[in-house]
Amino acid sequence: MSTKTHLSAWPIPAHALVILGALSATMAAQAVGLTDTGQTLCYNGSAMVACDAITTGDSAAYPAQDGRFGRDAAATAGQLSKTGGGEAGFDYTRVCNSGELAGVGSCPANPVLGSGNDDWGCTKDNITGLTWEVKIDDATHLRHRDWSYSWYSTDNTTNGGYAGTPDGGDNCLDTTRCDTEKFVTDVNTTGLCGNSDWRMPHINELQTLTHYGKTYNSALFDKGYFPNTNTNTQTVMFYWSAMSLAILDPSRWAWAWRGSSESLGRSSKSTAYFVRLVRGGQP
Repeated sequence: MSTKTHLSAWPIPAHALVILGALSATMAAQAVGLTDTGQTLCYNGSAMVACDAITTGDSAAYPAQDGRFGRDAAATAGQLSKTGGGEAGFDYTRVCNSGELAGVGSCPANPVLGSGNDDWGCTKDNITGLTWEVKIDDATHLRHRDWSYSWYSTDNTTNGGYAGTPDGGDNCLDTTRCDTEKFVTDVNTTGLCGNSDWRMPHINELQTLTHYGKTYNSALFDKGYFPNTNTNTQTVMFYWSAMSLAILDPSRWAWAWRGSSESLGRSSKSTAYFVRLVRGGQP
């Protein structure tokens, strides 16, 4: 089947934010580490400035701003120890397709992106413990950056009572398998990065990738560890999550994340969006 891809996302209503707040509390209860925001600057009422005591200290007009605290502030001050690398307070390690971390075994210290056993295929977040699929810029590859998928899951315990749309995009390597469930199956069959437990991410897990210190409508993530992530230069900008919507008609809608802003979107499960799989943590 062939379906034209359309964006269909709207601002999140207040009652939906209450739901997301509860989900954030659930993630915290699962003892999954939380990333910092990436914000290293502060605001003095007219412009973004360095977070120093004069402009944003406790006695200043705009005290206690995010950029003064946490991992990001420590990174700016050169006082943050990391397992791997990454911008601001983020801490990532490249993972070879073999499953070995960069610099371990036959995986090079700085592996190049590719399909070989000792090439870079995934990125591990050393704070959350999650490992993420990394996209390939190759239209002959299963995980090509531009492939998009309709939302589909036959798991009645998580699909909100409606499985969604099977093969709703015709924009993937095998045009008979362009939905999220089939993509998960296909990636697990390949044993990406030595594992076969890849899954669709929770919407809050996707949000941990957001780098709020970057300019709105740019690439709001660490491109050094997540190359080939699509942003506003593409027609489709959203990435599907595993979550069905708990408002409106929950059976036919799901949550999505946009990598070029801090926004979430809600869309019909028939819409073709991008997918980035994850493993580890609590689904």
